[in-house]
Amino acid sequence: MKKLTFRQVLKAVNSYVVFFLTVGFAVSCCMMLFLSILADSMGLVLDGNNIGVAAKLTFGNVLLITLLFGTADYIRRKITVERPVKQITAAAEKIMQGDFSARVPPIRGAGTDGFNQIGSAINAMAQELSGTETLRTDFIANVSHELKTPLAVMGNYATMLQRPGITEEEKNDYAKSISEAARKLAQLITNILKLNKLENQQIFPKPREFDLGEQLCECLLQFEDAWEAKNLEIETDMEDGVRIQSDPELLSLVWNNLISNAVKFTPDGGTVGLSLKTEGSSVTVQVRDTGCGMNPETGRHIFEKFYQGDTSHATQGNGLGLALVKRVIDILNGEIGVQSVYGQGSTFTVKLKR
Repeated sequence: MKKLTFRQVLKAVNSYVVFFLTVGFAVSCCMMLFLSILADSMGLVLDGNNIGVAAKLTFGNVLLITLLFGTADYIRRKITVERPVKQITAAAEKIMQGDFSARVPPIRGAGTDGFNQIGSAINAMAQELSGTETLRTDFIANVSHELKTPLAVMGNYATMLQRPGITEEEKNDYAKSISEAARKLAQLITNILKLNKLENQQIFPKPREFDLGEQLCECLLQFEDAWEAKNLEIETDMEDGVRIQSDPELLSLVWNNLISNAVKFTPDGGTVGLSLKTEGSSVTVQVRDTGCGMNPETGRHIFEKFYQGDTSHATQGNGLGLALVKRVIDILNGEIGVQSVYGQGSTFTVKLKR
């Protein structure tokens, strides 16, 4: 059992004295009023002996009452106040030390509703912190892995460049591989910085009116070399003169990622489609492909950071593109969804307000 400190003893004595004086004053006043009325109504004369006896009885009653009620109040506070406070404090200290699995147990007893509300709030906070910590740990692990791969490639090819007797063609191949790894590394860092700014609301939309169809065509034409190299068929179905009030720079990030993925995952000779339609006060953009498609499990995680359902294309990306797309659409108060059939292709649908 924990020993009481001098300060705690002094505080308890002080509380009792205050309680005793308060009760003594109240009881004394009541007793004096009672004796005064009794003497007047019955014609009694109160002498010193009578008053002395009454005072002693009053003091004894006050002392007994304060001791009984003080003890009862001490026990009540121990059960209904101090014990819940200790439970809440213990859980809070564990959370402060990084143990996000700590929880405040349900507190039972009369008058504990307020403590249970505090405990529920702390438990919800611990759960959110636990999820955030897991995401942070996964993010660091994924970033470390993604950084390690191109750095290892660059290091290996740089070492090979230093070998004596290599041909000029080999030098060019090694230098090209180093350049490609550096490009991928720069793209990864750029996407991480963009995603960080988007998630921390450091990028604010700058809406202005522009022609959405024109922007979609410009983004599509940026991948002309890629689709021609794979002999892809491009199908477009876009309404003319569709103007919206939004941030064109953020939306270009969305279209570039969606079209890039459609071209990347569509095999040679396949089809990539792009459509734009108005529906009342909103517009709908669809990007579809006849690529590998996704199974339901991949579809549930497709917008998570670093998630890559098709590992055969992992060298062409870093799993941040769709996470960026989802965050941009959320910031612009839009909607994005995906319909996919494994082995047949995918269709991404974006809805925006005009």
